[in-house]
Amino acid sequence: MADTARGVLFDVDGTLVDTTYLHTVAFWQAFRQFGHDVPMARIHRSVGMGADKLVAHVLGDGRDEGQDEDLQHAHSSLYSTFWPRLRPLPGAVELLRECKRRGLSVVLASSASADELSALRAALDAEGLIDVATGSADAEGSKPEPDILEAALAKSGLGVGDVVFVGDSVWDVEAAAKLDVPCIGLECGGTNAQELTDRGAVEAYWGPAELLERFDSSALAKLLA
Repeated sequence: MADTARGVLFDVDGTLVDTTYLHTVAFWQAFRQFGHDVPMARIHRSVGMGADKLVAHVLGDGRDEGQDEDLQHAHSSLYSTFWPRLRPLPGAVELLRECKRRGLSVVLASSASADELSALRAALDAEGLIDVATGSADAEGSKPEPDILEAALAKSGLGVGDVVFVGDSVWDVEAAAKLDVPCIGLECGGTNAQELTDRGAVEAYWGPAELLERFDSSALAKLLA
């Protein structure tokens, strides 16, 4: 391994913890509370954006923008009821452990609120494997803007050329592309490999377990060359 520090930035929601469809249901219920009957498929396609951008993306420019913040709060409240049942995706913790074993820094590049991030970290139960984590307070713009990745790099002291980002949505891929950071796409959030690679992911796997299995031929191994 080169002397320069290297690391892996991980999205958490839908990438390490199985939350994508829980967010979909919570947003679906929140929209209904405010009189919007939105198909779950449309919501799911938008999960991975920041909540502020998701509401605008789903409802469009003609919406009552005065509802935006209340809709986000409603989603957060509904989603929090799932926290005790959150579970890591198969292979997630083992993947973090292997990254650490090989000398890579493990960085959680999350834009979750402080309470939500605590719930996600509790679900992972892997504190000894995590070097740095970000939350919503660390960045102004949400994905697909790259602000949270910039914050993760700043907090970890890693350079753009010394990391790979692992995410599950096209919004993750787009955010990484804006910084020229290679992004590995995972299908476990519900977006297929073809779409992830078409949007710029350097490679795609079903989930953390497959990425771990194929570690030595993946973009992660290239960090160690």
